[in-house]
Amino acid sequence: MNLRGRNKINPTFNMSSMTDIVFLLLIFFMLTSTLVTVSAIDVLLPKAGGKTENSSSIAVSITDKSLFYIDKTKVSAIDLESEILKKIGTDKQKTIIIRGDKEVPYRNIMKVIDIANRNKLKMILAVKGK
Repeated sequence: MNLRGRNKINPTFNMSSMTDIVFLLLIFFMLTSTLVTVSAIDVLLPKAGGKTENSSSIAVSITDKSLFYIDKTKVSAIDLESEILKKIGTDKQKTIIIRGDKEVPYRNIMKVIDIANRNKLKMILAVKGK
């Protein structure tokens, strides 16, 4: 009498289906990550070794005592937007370079960024080189 079973279980594991799943997940995450948009303000940061000043830029400096300067001319916070627009004139290609002291309250830098966004101006946040 033959008592052995007819169905033998194969103890090996086939990895081809596992690699298919991994590749499908990889493709899914690559596609969905490119569709995600960040709701941040686009600010062009200069390279530490590069020079950011040219003839088509306006420097807005903010001191640690919250004083605003446009190209070394002191400006009140109330007149800041009108003075920036006066300096720019009709040339909307000019860039605003925002130079803030490291102790400046964040709201003062955001004030300049908001002015640039409202008027669709390019801006650069100046940083200290290494």
